[in-house]
Amino acid sequence: MEAPEQRSAETAARHLVRRVPRARARDRAGAVLAGLAGGDYDAVDAVYVVDEDGRLQGLVRLRDLFVLPAERPLGEAMDARPPHVRPDEDQERVAVLAIRHRVAAVPVVDEGGRLLGVVPAQALIEILRREHVEDLHRLAGIRRENDQARNAMEAPPARRARDRLPWLLVGLLGSMIATLVVSRFERVLEAYVAVAFFVPGIVYLADAIGTQTEAIAVRGLSLSHAPLRRLLGGELRTGLLIGLGLGALIFPSVLLAFGDLRLAVSVALGVLVAGAAATTIGLLLPWLLSRAGKDPAFGSGPVATIIQDVLSLLVYFTIVSLLLI
Repeated sequence: MEAPEQRSAETAARHLVRRVPRARARDRAGAVLAGLAGGDYDAVDAVYVVDEDGRLQGLVRLRDLFVLPAERPLGEAMDARPPHVRPDEDQERVAVLAIRHRVAAVPVVDEGGRLLGVVPAQALIEILRREHVEDLHRLAGIRRENDQARNAMEAPPARRARDRLPWLLVGLLGSMIATLVVSRFERVLEAYVAVAFFVPGIVYLADAIGTQTEAIAVRGLSLSHAPLRRLLGGELRTGLLIGLGLGALIFPSVLLAFGDLRLAVSVALGVLVAGAAATTIGLLLPWLLSRAGKDPAFGSGPVATIIQDVLSLLVYFTIVSLLLI
């Protein structure tokens, strides 16, 4: 868990620059453009239209300003509903807002709507890079405490071990549960030893399918406006199609190698169902954490892997028990 002071520093205010072009709605495009020459600005991606009290009314992108008739007032050409944030807005949300609205800089306003400045393009790029590195760490089950953890390969071995161990201990517990699941199907293994040959492959495929979904979900959840039902339905169908394709390839291979139709069907069905379950888990866990106000990446990596492993084993052995015993 990150320290509160660490997260509180990762806000729009941290990246705010104040020297940006400002104008009034009545100002003419030609005069505003001429006035930009020689100005000392921190960001010139747009001209921000404010009223007499400095409240943000809109913006005119610089590329649009160049093609406006010289006598046209900015108020007639401005975007009257520009995206904007408060100073305490989380930096990742600022970057997501810029992507959604396709702006190079995001205005920052106070409680009264007065323009304080913007989060510029360079800062947005840096935010996205830093958040991407954080997500990679969390997907790998590496706990991040401060900025030094972003340089995980350069940290001392003791620190690296401390950052990686917490979720791996949860994984150790999960492996014990998986062992318990397998032990419950001892009679099946005694009757059909060949059943055990396919356990590593089914577990691996479920993990690989789930990891793909997690990688998409972690960032996609912050960008997508689609309802959960549609997202889950799409991932479930995707998992079924993937499982169906893999199962179709596995079925003839098992049948030719072992000459056992029921075993081939069991393995193919195990892959099919495990694939559908893995995509659902890979999306549902990050979504639940996102709804709880946590970073979706915490629901990926080792945590999702544990659930996928146990569930895929349970599904596979249940199918085998029904078809072979």
